[in-house]
Amino acid sequence: MAKRGAVEQTEVSSGFIKQLSGYGLTTAEILYRMPDHPLVLQSFLWQDYDIAPEFPTLIKFLTFWREKLDGPIYSVRIGHSGLVKPAEMRTFGTELQLH
Repeated sequence: MAKRGAVEQTEVSSGFIKQLSGYGLTTAEILYRMPDHPLVLQSFLWQDYDIAPEFPTLIKFLTFWREKLDGPIYSVRIGHSGLVKPAEMRTFGTELQLH
């Protein structure tokens, strides 16, 4: 945090700035074959901010995977949350009021 006079400034997270720019949190489950044991599937979870439905960040990562890593990709399952939304608030059976 930086202080400028009596006003305190806080840094905004890069994830929040991306969300305001249209990015959403993307999670991909990548199933790939083990290089030494091709009949065995291994799972890898990847998560980053990306733009649906094109997913340029995920495509860039998958391209890197195919070019540089030995385990061939079997399947990719994608989950995406694209909205900036308020947190959910619930009560647990009792509400306490303070005066």
